[in-house]
Amino acid sequence: MALPPQFLEELRSRLSVSEVVMKRMRLQRAGREFKAPCPFHNEKTPSFYVNDQKNFFHCFGCGAHGDQIGFVMRHDNMSFMEAVEHLASEAGMQVPQASPQERQQYERQKSLYDLVERATKYYERELYGPSGRNALDYLRRRGLDDEGIARFRLGYAPQEGGPLKALLADAGYSEADMVEVGLFKRAEPGRPLRNFFWNRVMFPVTDRRGQVVAFGGRVLEGDGPKYINSAENPLFHKGNLLYGMSRARQAAADGQRLIVTEGYMDVISCVQAGFEGAVAPLGTAMTETQIQVLWKLAPEGQRNPILCFDGDNAGRRAAQRAVERVLPILVPDATVRIAFMPDKEDPDSLIRSGGPDAFTAILDRALSLEDFIWEMVRQGEDPKTADGRLRIETGINQMMEKVADKAVQYSYRSVLREKLRAAIRAGGGGFGGAGFAAGGGRQRRQIPGEVPVSRLWDSRFRSGTLRTEPRRRERYLVLAIIHHPELFQDVGEILAGAEFADGEMEALRQALVACLTAESALDAEGLKRHLSGRGFSETLDSLLSADAPKFAQPGASFETAKSGWQEVWLSSEDGLLQRELRDAERRFAETFHENDLARLRALQKELLILRGHADNLTEMDG
Repeated sequence: MALPPQFLEELRSRLSVSEVVMKRMRLQRAGREFKAPCPFHNEKTPSFYVNDQKNFFHCFGCGAHGDQIGFVMRHDNMSFMEAVEHLASEAGMQVPQASPQERQQYERQKSLYDLVERATKYYERELYGPSGRNALDYLRRRGLDDEGIARFRLGYAPQEGGPLKALLADAGYSEADMVEVGLFKRAEPGRPLRNFFWNRVMFPVTDRRGQVVAFGGRVLEGDGPKYINSAENPLFHKGNLLYGMSRARQAAADGQRLIVTEGYMDVISCVQAGFEGAVAPLGTAMTETQIQVLWKLAPEGQRNPILCFDGDNAGRRAAQRAVERVLPILVPDATVRIAFMPDKEDPDSLIRSGGPDAFTAILDRALSLEDFIWEMVRQGEDPKTADGRLRIETGINQMMEKVADKAVQYSYRSVLREKLRAAIRAGGGGFGGAGFAAGGGRQRRQIPGEVPVSRLWDSRFRSGTLRTEPRRRERYLVLAIIHHPELFQDVGEILAGAEFADGEMEALRQALVACLTAESALDAEGLKRHLSGRGFSETLDSLLSADAPKFAQPGASFETAKSGWQEVWLSSEDGLLQRELRDAERRFAETFHENDLARLRALQKELLILRGHADNLTEMDG
């Protein structure tokens, strides 16, 4: 909204530059001016000057320059309108509205802000009332004292919504107002209102200026989702906000790093441990808008927030999805870093068990964006082979094509290609591990882009039979290779080491492996002829006429076929291993026999390798 020049002139005349600056830092008189070490860069000798006569500040070191509004924008990390509104409040001025409609909207928003604030205070009081005892006990168990509870304005929504409704009605708010901000809902037209939050610990969500606009509620008992958030309303758009954002903005301005965690308690634990720049998305994955908001929160040169993820496969997939959302919006001087938590830990649990130093160690090991992309494209490939190098280069190109800014795309592409050249010179090292499984004996090829197939296959401990929906899954695996014989180059050794549960498919699997081992250049039609000539005509007719997913159809691309094949294989392997592991744990608990312990450990090792945690084997063996 454009503001009248007269208003801005009046605002500047009421608040001198030195008055605004001195509320935020110490100034020393220097003749007609004031001086101090610059707040925008590190220095020992003061080069930051404030001149009220000329109505500006200027740093001769870094070049920072501006008036009262510009200083607040830069120092407090505010937008122009936020800085104007803040200074106008200090000066006792009303920010003018451009039109009657905008004024009406502004007044309406102020009214809704007041409504939500009244609800926040009500929830805070209820937490310390008789009905909030269980909620207060829960927060105490999570390590919060009264000071911490007050700092985050935590509260409790009781079972009954009548008292809150009466309180708001007495303040002049209508039922429509209460519904609009998401505190109540109407099940059916004409029916009484029902409170949206009940029997939940309440986490107020604030906007950039620290005003409460919504709530997250954690259930204490009973059915329903563990957490629910306010519905979107005129004050709250969850894809644009982050929990803890107003506090993190000041922390970023003070030079602290921005950290993205998963939940409310993660943020609270981080802040209490000194990590004031912690934020969290509101029940959903990070959006492009939230990523851009993070970049705007941080000063220039520090726009590299750390995104924290679980250390398991699900966490790594979530990290990959986050990176894929970041790439199209990358701009110069803005990036992200990726940190993975230890197994079965989140920031809250890690800080409570290991203290701030344990979490700092994780943050210090965060991967840069280029390192994480390198890990993604490098995993499972040997850069010393022509095939491995081609696949890595293809992966780099596919990732970089998502970057819209051409200068940024060129910069990242150059860095990633240099990593490839360095890996070739070094003999194939990289974050994703070697392109072939380590150990003695014949080496087994990994599935490109995924974790290695286990070499700890031991007939004493494993049946070798893949049982997860065997008929359907085994048919898909075979059918994909029949339509795409070139897949055998990547998955042949895996298929050769399997044993199918379905007798018909097991016979076809053996024939398929024999054919493609002897004649690797066969195309789809040639392979079918060979198999038909070996007595599989009827099996092939049945297999080819059945419905199949896209990856197992003749029209699928090679990459689609490969991706689908590896997904089916790995999901079945993981499921089988988990079931066998549970069985081994039960048996060892009953017998405590050495052989049963050996079987249990072998299965644990195999699951670690399948899930990409082979580095933990040394710890396990110790």
